[in-house]
Amino acid sequence: MILRQWGWNPEWNERFEPWRRQGCTPGRVALEHKHLYTVYTEHGELLAEVAGKLRYEAAGRAEYPAVGDWVALSVRPEEGRATIRGILPRFSKFSRKVAGSVTEEQIVATNMNTVFIVTSLNQDFNVRRVERYLVLAWESGANPVVLLSKADLSDRIEEAVSAVESVAVGVPIHVISSLENKGLDALAPYVGEGQTVALLGSSGVGKSTLINRLAGADVQATGDIRLDDGRGKHTTTHRELIALPGGGLLIDTPGMRELQLWDADDGLGASFQDVEQFAAQCRFPDCRHDREPGCAVRTALSDGSLDRARYQSYVKLQKELAYFARKEDKALQAAEKNKWKKIHQANKKRHIRT
Repeated sequence: MILRQWGWNPEWNERFEPWRRQGCTPGRVALEHKHLYTVYTEHGELLAEVAGKLRYEAAGRAEYPAVGDWVALSVRPEEGRATIRGILPRFSKFSRKVAGSVTEEQIVATNMNTVFIVTSLNQDFNVRRVERYLVLAWESGANPVVLLSKADLSDRIEEAVSAVESVAVGVPIHVISSLENKGLDALAPYVGEGQTVALLGSSGVGKSTLINRLAGADVQATGDIRLDDGRGKHTTTHRELIALPGGGLLIDTPGMRELQLWDADDGLGASFQDVEQFAAQCRFPDCRHDREPGCAVRTALSDGSLDRARYQSYVKLQKELAYFARKEDKALQAAEKNKWKKIHQANKKRHIRT
């Protein structure tokens, strides 16, 4: 197996050198199982587990390998197995808050050059959802691209494109139909040799069908959408790295029923530059845009320069980030306390033995 086909390049070679001196082999995580990982290496496909030291030092699930990661491995090719000793620094990662009440980061994909935000042009189209994806896409360090899929099901394409353009300033937008093979040629520059693209979106927007078209084969299962609301079923149940014939790579992800933000202050600013530009013109730097005199935001809302729904979305996301930041601080304090408790217990046992 040639590592280059999985995105390996001279830069990764340089970053891996310290691990190579320790006798490790590089590999890329392609699938995440319950406690194991499928990794692609120069020895072929191996099943890997996390080393005890890496597991012990991990403060949370974000410090475990994720799909797209390059990892340092101790390999046992004759067994088809390996042990993950370390994770190479990520140049990008798409994260969200884990679903449910737990305040913890879930890494969806790493080391991707581009994020395809896929949303369908049927009755499930939602511009506010696109905004939310854009915030996290900008935060990831990758370049966002919006794909408006299932164009064959819509007669209001121009209206949808205009709505997305109003919230995705400077972001490429492509209208596609995988069923009719329309608009797919325009995606070729994003999936060239050595390029990794993560596909993100709700269930039923057509990610699996798009992957099959780009791969030229049925590599992913597809399913029908519900006729009453246009929403689809989960056909992808795990994250997976898929190689394309032209040398590009796709990371397929399950449809997300909820997409809660995680540590995305920079992404919020990048996505809502229009709102923040007005805020920067306010008379007072700490303006709350309520009743303060000289508020440029309220003026823009009054004269229509700033869309009210857009501003309300910005405020909602801003409050959400602040809320989770407060919860994360408490969680980090608890994790740090637990870490030192484990260290003291280990030292105590070592002292008793000696």
